Amino acid sequence: MHIRAATQADIHLIYQFIQQKAEFDRSVGAYQGILQTSDAKIRTTIFGPTPFAYVLFCEQQNQPTGFALYGFRYSSFAGQPSIWLDDLYVAEEYRSQGAGAALMQYLAQIAASHHCTHLAWTADARNQRGLQFYHRLGAEIIKREGQRCYWKWQPNLFNR
Repeated sequence: MHIRAATQADIHLIYQFIQQKAEFDRSVGAYQGILQTSDAKIRTTIFGPTPFAYVLFCEQQNQPTGFALYGFRYSSFAGQPSIWLDDLYVAEEYRSQGAGAALMQYLAQIAASHHCTHLAWTADARNQRGLQFYHRLGAEIIKREGQRCYWKWQPNLFNR
């Protein structure tokens, strides 16, 4: 298993993973909207002069199996950044093989190297498998609003 940062050559692959994630979210009832992104928008917003997000891929035998799309937030009160995980998705045939955990551990290393306080994200409460995965990581739900769970994860890497 290998984790790598996305490059401009991956723009269409990022788009394909976003489409797969949207379909998964629809299947659990978490998304009913119309996907509005495109290769052109990804090129501009992720690989333009000011990147608004970053993407990691998990690969097994040179085959992309999952991705994480994240960005940094900054707290003026803490004087430190945190990471906001917007998407974590592993293709169905590769689930429960360690890809999600590998992506999260890599994100934890990025967070530690940037002196982040924590990682945060939301997940739909109907995604039971995802919720169990996040609990196993040691993340905690800090707030619930309807079907939306707000998560926070502070791996030991941040205790310094």
